[in-house]
Amino acid sequence: MSGTRDADGPQAVDVHQHLWSPAFLAALRARSTPPYLKEWTLYLDGEPPFTVHPGDHDVAARAELARADGLGRALISLSTPLGIEALPPGEARPLLDAYHEGAAALPAPFGAWAAANVRTVDADATAEALDQGFVGLQLPATALGSPDGLARCAPLLDLLEDRDLPLFVHPGPAAPAGDVPGWWPALVPYVQQMHASWYAFRAFGRPRHPRLRVCFAMLAGLAPLHGERLTARGGGRGAVDPDAFLETSSYGPKAADATVRALGVDVVVHGTDRPYAGPRDLALGEAAQHGFRVSNPHRLLTGEERTHAA
Repeated sequence: MSGTRDADGPQAVDVHQHLWSPAFLAALRARSTPPYLKEWTLYLDGEPPFTVHPGDHDVAARAELARADGLGRALISLSTPLGIEALPPGEARPLLDAYHEGAAALPAPFGAWAAANVRTVDADATAEALDQGFVGLQLPATALGSPDGLARCAPLLDLLEDRDLPLFVHPGPAAPAGDVPGWWPALVPYVQQMHASWYAFRAFGRPRHPRLRVCFAMLAGLAPLHGERLTARGGGRGAVDPDAFLETSSYGPKAADATVRALGVDVVVHGTDRPYAGPRDLALGEAAQHGFRVSNPHRLLTGEERTHAA
């Protein structure tokens, strides 16, 4: 499940997709409190009811779509805004087990990120999940946005460093915000969470985990664009961390160009957040596209260098 190269050479990778297996759907339907699924309507704390489209989770159709996107690998992650990782262990375990069971059984071109409970950190349980062949571990940004959160999750990050596997940081649950538009969670709390996790990792995570490769979803909420303010406030000159990657889901050419100007091309990787969004032309040229889709994901997942030339 962890490779990024086949007999024909390096593969194009989408590091961020979601696909709910029958086992995971059944586990969500077995619940009566958030997060739960009633037929095809999803109920979460802090977000309006969401209608899930059955075709979005049709494995064969999604595999064909991945191939049509030119992918050699599409990496599935747990839908972290569901809040499963923060549930009491007794509630989280059936859902995590169902997610791991279904994700590990997905056919090519899929791979997947493992998930872990962050309310009660259990590195041994996470190691058992990783043993099933997952490419690395995904954790919610809500668990990593402070020094205390990073300290609590340190055993999981130590495990990844020991195994030379990457971390994927994804937005977590949105706090209830009253009567807000449907787009509010994605544009306000998700962005805030990613911003906090980016700077928390810079300040507290990187010194503790110097060898850890980490990837932040949704361009880290554009946190790197605040580098000038960081310098002005005494946070240093904003040196680029070559092992801190950002994926591109839901952003387009303007945000991608600004991120490349801030950090360079080598730390940006292709992600779509399918089925909630699709690939976009970032209009930065073929060399950059090859870097985002092939070379940079390969280095994120394996630590090995590749050239950007096609």
